[in-house]
Parts: sequence; structure tokens; C-alpha cells
Amino acid sequence: MKIPLVFSVIISLIAVSSCRKKQGCTDPDADNYNPEAKIDDGSCDYCVNCLPDPYTQTCAVVNGDTICELTDMSGGIGNYTMLGTRTYVLNGLVFVNHGQTLTIQPGTVIKGKSGQGENASALIVARGGKIFAQGTATNPIIFTSESDNGSLPNTARGLWGGLIILGNATLNSSPGESIIEGIPTSETRALYGGSDDTDNSGTIEYVSIRHGGTDIGAGNEINGFTLGGVGSGTTINHVEVIANADDGIEFFGGTANMKNVVVSYCGDDAIDYDEGWRGNVQFGLVYQDPNDGDRIGEHDGGTTPEDGAPYAIPTFYNMTYIGRGIGAGKRLITMRDNAGGHYHNSIFMNQEKGIDIEKLASGEDSYNRYVNNDLSFANNVFFDVVVAGTAATAADLFKVSGGSASEETTFQADFLTWGNSVADPGIVYTPLNPVPSNSANVSGGVAPTDAWFTNVTYQGAFDPSGSNWASWAKLFN
Repeated sequence: MKIPLVFSVIISLIAVSSCRKKQGCTDPDADNYNPEAKIDDGSCDYCVNCLPDPYTQTCAVVNGDTICELTDMSGGIGNYTMLGTRTYVLNGLVFVNHGQTLTIQPGTVIKGKSGQGENASALIVARGGKIFAQGTATNPIIFTSESDNGSLPNTARGLWGGLIILGNATLNSSPGESIIEGIPTSETRALYGGSDDTDNSGTIEYVSIRHGGTDIGAGNEINGFTLGGVGSGTTINHVEVIANADDGIEFFGGTANMKNVVVSYCGDDAIDYDEGWRGNVQFGLVYQDPNDGDRIGEHDGGTTPEDGAPYAIPTFYNMTYIGRGIGAGKRLITMRDNAGGHYHNSIFMNQEKGIDIEKLASGEDSYNRYVNNDLSFANNVFFDVVVAGTAATAADLFKVSGGSASEETTFQADFLTWGNSVADPGIVYTPLNPVPSNSANVSGGVAPTDAWFTNVTYQGAFDPSGSNWASWAKLFN
């Protein structure tokens, strides 16, 4: 039997069609990726879902990497997800506006363009915005300079801005809200402060912030990690700031808490607070550049008024502070402007000057915070501070700035009353190994009573029988 010609043609077309491979975009990183496509037809588009004006995003493939440049034109970033398979470049100040949420996947690299003044680049989460930056120890999220190709030294500072989180928690300055340091005063989205001490700005985990601190003018630098009025509902742990030109971490008021923090090679202070910050920090390592940096802790209480309420009375447990060394002329910690605070179960090492608290001629001051039990240093270990080895005394380590000899003697007498000691923890400075080897010398801690803290009794940031939990950080890689 002969098959009709038309029927034969139809069968042939079906056969050809069934063998033809579907074409489309085969790159999973493209916005129009087609999982059914077998042949790439060159249609891949890396900006199908570009954010609308007044916000712009431009993506391109450069040497096989997808790079997206973000420019904020006042509309904020929207509800946006940064993908771990891409690199994002901040072109200027990029905001997460009120009501917006930024999600950052593990392994994402965010780079800031160079520039100072109006051209500075930074990521700012405004009041009412949220950030969920949740990296892992093996796949951290990295904020760095656009010029960072992986080989920048730890002394390369001020190459871009930094990460700034702003919230609605209370300040002790008038009128109860401020423009954050490092941002032009004309930018109203940079306001922070409010009345909600449990405010939640999101989650920051396994985030490394590198080579920041650009100057926007008149000595007004951006800190590596800035928290303005951030509330206790925010989750922050496993954060590194390295090679920042200004301070490493600075708290402006609020009640933010942190665990597992690393600050190193900063050009100014490592940890700074002001405007009545009242949070907690546990497990923190500071390692100063032997050739640069000021105090490890610059702790201020209030601004205007200086004795405004609530007072700055944060609590630190299990910190390991390693300074620039004897001969550098720098101090471990200064408490002034009515700052209080409590340090427990910590190790202080390798610094020429110890701890000083300010005494004023009148009014509230840090010495009064000490007298009223709002300031203490309990069950800490000091070594290679003021003098090398174990010869340092309370008179070497505790000072009162502006106070009388009797007031200073009173403060120094509490060195032993509080259970502090001078002993060698066995920490190696170079190359740095922050895990103590002399476990007997760091076993005199007293367990925290606040349930927020992890219940450990060793002194310093690292368990002498454990490992280096900060090995994920750039400082060790």
C-alpha cells in the first residue's frame, strides 16, 4: 500500500521536530535561564528584572563572573536578594530603605567603589529596613573594595566605606535621633534612634568587612561596621572587620548584642561606643597592627548632654585584646564622658598603657559610674601590659584621668578585689595563635548570670582546650 504524499510529509516533520534540541539560555546565573534548553542561543540576559527607577542595577559577565553594579537614586534597594554566584559593586551610598528587605546569600562578594566625600560608597540599612546576611564558616559573605583581587595586604585601608545598620532603639542624646557618622547630614535616611529597644534590623552572620573607612570630609570617616540605635532583636554573630581606616566597630546608642567578633589592623580604635549603648558582647578578638591604631577600646557615654539617660553600661565577656606592643605608647581602654561598662573573664595583652577612667571636676563622669557599680573589670588576665612579663601591678594597670591620688588608689585597690590577675596565657603574637596554651592561667573565670551569655568559665575568647573559632576570618587566611 502506498502512503499518501501529504501524510508522508507530516510524519517526516514530526520526526525532525522530535530530534531537534530546544534552544534558549543555558546559564543558571542568568535571569532568563531556561532549564529545558539544550543549546544556548545567546539570549541570556543578566538584567531581565532590573529594579525600576529611581534605582538602577546593571549586570554584565566579565571573565566568566557575573558582576552587578548598584546605584541608589533615593528609591532604596527594594526587596532584593544578592546571589552567592555573583559579585555586587556599590556605586555610591546604597540604602535599604524603610520597609525593604535585603537578603544576601552565603558566598556573596559585595565591593565598594573608591571615592571620598559625596562619592563615598557604603551599604546602609535605614531605620525600618532589614538585612539578612547569613554566610557560613566555609562560605562567608565578604564586603570589600572594588580593587580587592584577593591579594590586598592587611594594611590597605580606606578604599571604600563600610556597612552601616540603623535602628529605632533609644539614644541618650538630644533630641533622641541623630544622623549617623560618616554620611552627609543632608541624607535623611541616615537618621537613627527611637524608642524601641527590642527593634529588629535582621541577621548578620559570618560576614567579613575589609579595607574600608573612606573619609567623607573633615575627618569624618566611615567605620568598618557601624550600628546606630540598633535594637536587641537584631542577631549578630561571627563578624570580622579588618583593615579599616577608622574604628573597627562602633555602637551609637541602642541595645545591639554580638558574639564571636574579630577586629584587626584598624587605623584608629578597635571597639568604640557612644550615646548610651547598653548591649552585650561575648567572644571577641582584637589584634592591632604593630605599626598603626590607637586604643583598643574607646568607650564614651554621652554627647549632648554628656550625662543624658540612659547611661552607657554594656557588658563584655570573654574578650581577647592584643595591642601594638610596649613602646607604641597606646592604651588598652579609655572610659570617659560618663561611660560605664563591665569586662569579665577577658585577656588583655601587649599594650604600653592599661585602663583609665575619667574624673571631672563636677557632674556625672566615668569615675561616678565606678563608684555606683556601673563600671568594673572582674576576673580578667593581664600580660605584657605596661611592663613585659608578670611585673605589672594595679598601679600600672588602672588609672584615673583627672582624679586625685586617693581616688586613683581606691580604683586600683579593686584590681584584686575583682579577681584580676597578671599571668601568661600562652598566646602567640606572631604568627598569631589566639588559643591559650597555659590553661591553668586562664581558668579563673566566673560564669555569667545573664542567660544571653554562653555559660563558660575560661578567660579570653577561646577555649584553651578547643580550637580557633575565628579560623574562617581573613586574619587567619
